[in-house]
Amino acid sequence: MVLRSAGIKLSDQQIALNQGNAWRELFNWIEQGTFRLSKTSACELHAIAAKEEALQWGAFRSGGVLIAGTDYVPPSYTVLEQYFADMLESLGKLGDIYDQAIHVFLTMSRVQFFYDVNKRMGRFMMNGLLLSQGYPAINLPAKRQLEFNEKMLDFYATGNEAAMNQFMRSCLDERIIKIMQEN
Repeated sequence: MVLRSAGIKLSDQQIALNQGNAWRELFNWIEQGTFRLSKTSACELHAIAAKEEALQWGAFRSGGVLIAGTDYVPPSYTVLEQYFADMLESLGKLGDIYDQAIHVFLTMSRVQFFYDVNKRMGRFMMNGLLLSQGYPAINLPAKRQLEFNEKMLDFYATGNEAAMNQFMRSCLDERIIKIMQEN
């Protein structure tokens, strides 16, 4: 049985509330200058974003997971700490802040550090990195969701970030980019 409140599934309502609360916390960190691209920050934000939605929230997963629609299998939970450390270390080798931020999003999505809410967490951390450095966030328009999903399935299978990097950059509002280039 699906419970509904005003025609909305309660699970959808919980997701929306969690997402709003996670954004508020992220903005609070950015305003205070306390946002850090760290496991601690990711887990604290996950505790908000995945509350009552994921099998476990606020901690890296302690078991295996699968990603629907692909044969790709994320790494074992036993190596998640190393994958996170490797992700952070690799940022210094990437060209610009958007390459770095998109790499964070893609790594978090593909490695699946949590039981659920991984793509959302990747977007939170990606945008936290961008906003904390004074750059505009990347917002995925609803009308491009199907294209996003198809490209993500290709990315999961190959691990090649190029097409997803290009796609994510294409979601930036060109008006904001123009303003930033002028300043």
